[in-house]
Amino acid sequence: MLPTREKAEELLQEAEKCNPGPWGNHSRVAAHCAEKIAVECDGLDPDKAYILGLLHDIGRKFGVRHLGHVSDGYTYMMSLGYDEVAKICLTHSFNTETIDEYIGKFDTTDEELKIIQDALAAVVMDDYDKLIQLCDSLAGAEGVLNIEDRMEDVKRRYGSFPQKKWDCNLALKKYFEEKTGKDIYIVVDKDSFKL
Repeated sequence: MLPTREKAEELLQEAEKCNPGPWGNHSRVAAHCAEKIAVECDGLDPDKAYILGLLHDIGRKFGVRHLGHVSDGYTYMMSLGYDEVAKICLTHSFNTETIDEYIGKFDTTDEELKIIQDALAAVVMDDYDKLIQLCDSLAGAEGVLNIEDRMEDVKRRYGSFPQKKWDCNLALKKYFEEKTGKDIYIVVDKDSFKL
């Protein structure tokens, strides 16, 4: 189940009041990118893509956490009955489908880590999961970034960026360029879209 677009925007605004930061606008940029790409892809719903992009980082509502934001978002969205969003809260950080390539601190309790591992083992990723993983790698807080620049920024902030994850992000870009038949940066208005 999904919230409406209006409800999703309300959930994000409420979450930002609990934990202000650039993550809110990053989520808006991811939502913009997801919607624009979905418009160009057969079988993807632009409204659903927008909502999933908007709420992929909703776990940040509960404070400054690394891996913890994944379990927080997943648990929170499940508690509201938004299982499709919960899935994205889980999968957006794992484009290699394993926690082994996670960038950031493992700041979860054993119970939270088990929730992530069990849910990740059970999930079957689809084009929405792939789409939000790509958009997460394109979205800055002010606008759309070059994917390599975004990964370099993450590498600077965290000290590393696993090659497997890097390659997977580039493969996701190529995958959606093949699906749309267009340069992804043109599809998402990289040079003109700003918040």
